[in-house]
Amino acid sequence: MSRPRRSTDPSGLERYYVLTGGRSGPSGSASKLDVATLVIARAAPVPGLQHEHGEILRRCREPLSVAELGAHLGLPFNILAVLLSDLLDAGRVEARHPIPASGAGRGPALALLQEVLSGLRRL
Repeated sequence: MSRPRRSTDPSGLERYYVLTGGRSGPSGSASKLDVATLVIARAAPVPGLQHEHGEILRRCREPLSVAELGAHLGLPFNILAVLLSDLLDAGRVEARHPIPASGAGRGPALALLQEVLSGLRRL
């Protein structure tokens, strides 16, 4: 009777454990990451950098949301957040957080719009 072979496919939970060094969630400023947070690289990949860290830096030369980045890399949010935490702590990326929902959709004050309209009518 032969023993079942262990899978050598690194796409399972073991891969995530290795990628994050056993950490289950981000720390510091990365704990406030949102799927809509934009990530921008502030440094180029260097030799010796973990492959996924380098890939994040390459893809984020232009602003990219955490959701888009996760889709490109095929990584769950929590795993990606841990990797981004490493890069944020090292100053290799910058995170631009989305506008809070309380400020979204309100637009300019009515008085300001009336002044603009009045100015346009005088033209």
